This record gives sequence, structure tokens and C-alpha cells, in this order.
Amino acid sequence: MSDLSLSMKAMKQAVAPVRPEFVRDASATEKAPVVVEKPLSAFERLYSQTWLRKIMILVLLALIWEAYGRYLNNNLLFPTFSETMSAFFQNIGNGVLPARAWSSIKVLLMGYACGIALASVLTALAIMSRIGTDLLETLTSMFNPLPAIALLPLALIWFGLGNGSLVFVLVHSVTWAIALNTHSGFLSVSRTLKMVGRNYGLGGFRYISRILIPAAFPSILTGLKIGWAFAWRTLIAAELVFGVSSGSGGLGWFIFENKNSLDIPTVFAGLLTVIIIGLIVENVIFRAIEANTVDRWGMQS
Repeated sequence: MSDLSLSMKAMKQAVAPVRPEFVRDASATEKAPVVVEKPLSAFERLYSQTWLRKIMILVLLALIWEAYGRYLNNNLLFPTFSETMSAFFQNIGNGVLPARAWSSIKVLLMGYACGIALASVLTALAIMSRIGTDLLETLTSMFNPLPAIALLPLALIWFGLGNGSLVFVLVHSVTWAIALNTHSGFLSVSRTLKMVGRNYGLGGFRYISRILIPAAFPSILTGLKIGWAFAWRTLIAAELVFGVSSGSGGLGWFIFENKNSLDIPTVFAGLLTVIIIGLIVENVIFRAIEANTVDRWGMQS
């Protein structure tokens, strides 16, 4: 027998035998269990609402406040929550608190806007040139650790007894927080995205507004929040001094004035107004901005 015949015979023997076909009965197999989600209870549906959980926290804090005030039984030391709310609504009704609050908010908006403008200029210079980066880093290292309220005596000398002094210290408290967060956000933008902008011929303000700002917006928003918090507490502290000097002012002067007259429930009503405005700005205004930008774009702040 030839070698070719032997090779073909060996190949035939190496082929695996064909298995007989059979049909599996699908009805005989065990069906996978169907998982039915249990509907949420009324408590679970309510508990999933963030706003409701925060309201419950505020209610709990109010109850603790009321209980502690009743335990001390001394409204010159610590008035109860009910006494504070009575003074609060009384000063709302006579128009004193709204007028003082609006006076503070107007000054705050002026200082906040000027601080944002200055931070934008410094950050833009830092992105476009090395000398701008050195300038921002040097100024931040010098002035960021300096408390804004410490500049108020100088501001009163330079700008006199007017809103200019308050705006000056507000600009100082706002600028560095916004500039730092914005600059760090610009530096964290991916190199690929920056190259895309350059390939489209974007430069200068167009490059910053169309590439860097949208990509770094979570960091920018964080800077705006921090700047707002710094500005708000700096303004109230400055008005305590400024109100004493000028005889007029916003919520800070309202608090100081009633402290001198030993109307402690009204002092607490002024402090409560400061807290309420802070809660509204943080949980309504900034939350709406975040929902329409960071959350909508699928970005994480």
C-alpha cells in the first residue's frame, strides 16, 4: 500500500465520531424565576426626597432649640425658638428686617460681582501667559491668608463711611476663592479637549469661553459657592463695625443695635434671617444652577 493511501486512512481514523442529534424539550427545563420588585412604601418614597429630609433636620434642630431655651428659662441668655420666631415675624411685619436684609444684599451683590470680575481677569491672564500664572500664584499666596475683616480699618480710611468700604472687603473675600478654584479647574481640563479647541483655531477669550469654562464648570461653581459663603459672613461681620461707625447698615447693624438694647430674641431673629438667606441661596439658587449645568451635562462636581 502506498504512502498516500496510508496517510488518508490515518486521517479518516483521526476524525471524531459524529454524535447523534437530539432535541431538548424546552418545557422540561426549569424556568428562571421572575423577580418582581416590591413597591416602595409611603415612608420609603418620602425618605427618598432630599428636600423633605432637610426639612426634617431643620424641624429637629428647632425642637432642640426650643427645649434648651425652656430648660434655661432665661431669654437674655438664650431665648426659645418660639420667642425668636415671634420677634422675627414682628420685625417682618413692621418692615425693619426686610429693609435691613435688602440693604445687606445690595452691598453683597456689588462686592460679589466685582470679585467675580477681578477673579476672571486674573484667571484669564494666568491661562494665557506664564507671567499671568506667576502673578496669580504670588497674589494668592500674599492675600488669601489675610482675613478680609482685617482690612476694614484701612478701607474706612481709604473709602470713608460708605458702601465703598464694605465693597472693598467683599472683593477681597470673594476674589481669591473663585480665582483658585477656577484656575485649578482650567488646569484639570484634559489635554485632548484643549487640542481640539486649538485645532479649531480657538484662541484667547473664545478658547476660554467655549472650551475651558464648560469643561471646568464644576470647579468654577464650587469657587462661586465658597466665595458667596466668605462674602456673606464677611459682610455681616463688617456691618457690625461699619454700622457702629456710620449709624446705619444692614443685618449686622440690626444685630448689634438690638444687642445693645438687650433685646436678645430680636438679636436671634437677625441671626435667623442671616441663616435663612444663606439656606435659600445655597439650596435654591446654586442648586438650580447645578441642576441645569453640572447634573444636566453628566459632570461630577
